[in-house]
Amino acid sequence: MDMANALLGRFLGAAALAAGLLFTLTGCQGDDRADDGRPVVIAPGRPGEQARTLSPGQAAKERPDDSPNAADHAYVRHMIEHHRQALAMSALAPGRASADGVKRLAERIAAAQGPEIGAMEKWLARYPEPSPADGGAAGHDHGAMPGMATEQQLGELTAAGGPEFDRLFLRLMTAHHEGALKMAGEALAQGNNAAVEEMATELVATQSAEIDRMRAMG
Repeated sequence: MDMANALLGRFLGAAALAAGLLFTLTGCQGDDRADDGRPVVIAPGRPGEQARTLSPGQAAKERPDDSPNAADHAYVRHMIEHHRQALAMSALAPGRASADGVKRLAERIAAAQGPEIGAMEKWLARYPEPSPADGGAAGHDHGAMPGMATEQQLGELTAAGGPEFDRLFLRLMTAHHEGALKMAGEALAQGNNAAVEEMATELVATQSAEIDRMRAMG
C-alpha cells in the first residue's frame, strides 16, 4: 500500500470509528437481543443519560449522514491545487536556499503534502463531484484560494538565491499556510464528511506548527 492509500485509509478509518462511537452494534452477543431474538443496537447516551436500545432499522435512520457536500468537494479540490503550489515552491529550496533550516522545512513540506495530494485525489475518485446540472460546482475558481502566491511572486522566488530566497520563501510560505488554515476552517464549519473533517483537522495542527517555526526562523 503506498503512502496516499495509507493516508486515505487512515482518514476513512477515523470517520468510521467516529460513526461507530455513536452507535455500537452488539447484536452478535447473546445478551443483547430483543425479546423476539432479534439483534439490537445500543446507542450511548449523553453524559448523565442512559443508553438507548434501538432496532437496527431505527439505528440506521438515526445514524448521522456524512455524505460529502459542496463544501467538502470544494475543500479537497482546492487544497490539491494549493498543495501543488507549495510543492513547486519547496522544490526550489535545495538549489537556492542558504539556510539549512529552510532546506529542511521545504523537505518536510514536500514529504507531507505529496502523499496528502494522493490521498485527496483518491477521495475525489471515491466521491465524484456532481456535475453542474446536478448541483455541483460550475467551475474551478483557483484565483479565489487564499494564500496562493501570484505569478509575479513565484517569478521573484525563482530568481532569488541565498538569504534573499530564504526571506521570500518564509514570507510566501507563511502566507500560503495561513490561507490553508482559512480553507480548513471553512471546511470544518461547512462540510459534512467525516474524512474531510479529519483531513482538515490534521492540516490545522501540522501547518499551525510550521507557521510558528517559520516565524521563529524569519
